[in-house]
Amino acid sequence: MLRLEGYEVWAAHTADDGLNLARIHRPHAIILDLRMPLTSGLQLLRSIRTISGLAQTPVAIVTGDYYLAEAQSEEIRALGADLRYKPLWLDELVTLARDLLTVPVRD
Repeated sequence: MLRLEGYEVWAAHTADDGLNLARIHRPHAIILDLRMPLTSGLQLLRSIRTISGLAQTPVAIVTGDYYLAEAQSEEIRALGADLRYKPLWLDELVTLARDLLTVPVRD
């Protein structure tokens, strides 16, 4: 959907693939799912934050889980990520991408 709106998008099917794409392409923003096979979106976020040049990249985690443990929610916030809930309709997704891309990156 974001490609149709004119954004350059890389998509990964696994957290490892996503991490590799992030290392290679150094995206200006990242949107990821909390629930992924093998690795959680939170673990991927932790890994992203350890990479020089990506530590401050704007990230949004999207989830269909309407209840998250407080510790998990706090860690997501502490790692500087936005938390959004599914479903995300096209206008919400485009607004999320636009908002992430307006966050100044400092590293």
